[in-house]
Amino acid sequence: MSEKASFGDRVVAAGFAAGWTLVPKLPERPTAAVFRFLADRVWSRRGKSVLRLESNLARVTGLSAGSPELRELSKAGLRSYFRYFHEIFRLPSMSTEEIVRRSHTIGAEHVHDNVAAGRGVVLALPHMGNWDQAGAWLVGVGHPFTTVAERLKPESLFRRYVAFREGLGMEVLPLTGGDGHNFGTLATRVRKGGVVCLPAERDLTKGGIEVRFFGATTKVPAGPPLLAVQTGAALLPAILYNVGDDWAVHIHEEVPVPAEGTRQEKVAAVAQGLADVFEKGIAEHPEDWHMLQRLWLEDLPR
Repeated sequence: MSEKASFGDRVVAAGFAAGWTLVPKLPERPTAAVFRFLADRVWSRRGKSVLRLESNLARVTGLSAGSPELRELSKAGLRSYFRYFHEIFRLPSMSTEEIVRRSHTIGAEHVHDNVAAGRGVVLALPHMGNWDQAGAWLVGVGHPFTTVAERLKPESLFRRYVAFREGLGMEVLPLTGGDGHNFGTLATRVRKGGVVCLPAERDLTKGGIEVRFFGATTKVPAGPPLLAVQTGAALLPAILYNVGDDWAVHIHEEVPVPAEGTRQEKVAAVAQGLADVFEKGIAEHPEDWHMLQRLWLEDLPR
């Protein structure tokens, strides 16, 4: 893969490298305050990402555009997003015991019971809270898993991110530039009773499945519902959010696959069921939903 990247990409890569090197060596509270300060600075500049976050949150909450309540919510949302980065820099230096102790879980039995019965699990999650911490918790309680990672630029940043996640115990497949058999690999893992974790509330490609989400149409990835339909794996939605200085992982009951209908109809029904759970979880914890991109089809350029 070409290493050509913009100056901005290289600066971001250098910042991540410095973060993983320096942040674990410094006291936690002062560095957390620095990241919160940076979040507030970015929020105050009202750039495109901040405005998009507010637009998305307005649809989720019904708050009026430009209202003080919406602006305060977007500020909290950006602080939550920057907190995620602060935490991932510290995660490699945390003990498994600390990660498990600080992870407050609901519904973990849905994973434990299915795996114990020899049935594969697909955990599907929106971009909320700290998904890397949730992955570290899952590994820590005995369930190493496979996931797919977006190919970041430059390549050095992508490799560092993969190394970070592999260091936490995850198997990471590249979204692009790999052997082209990601779905087959994921299907093999769950057919053998393993666990797969996938982001699942944004996919604006031709392969995405249309769903109704907060009253408008968007697309979600086909992978999680298709894995459930084709392999019989249990598809479990997971909602992640912050609880004080700790984290919450709420694993919901399995999204059922309809007994009747074509494969396409079953996949569409499962995708909508997944979106319905995400909608409820995001509505309850909007400040921890990190969606700074366009999501709904009507928001896309024509």
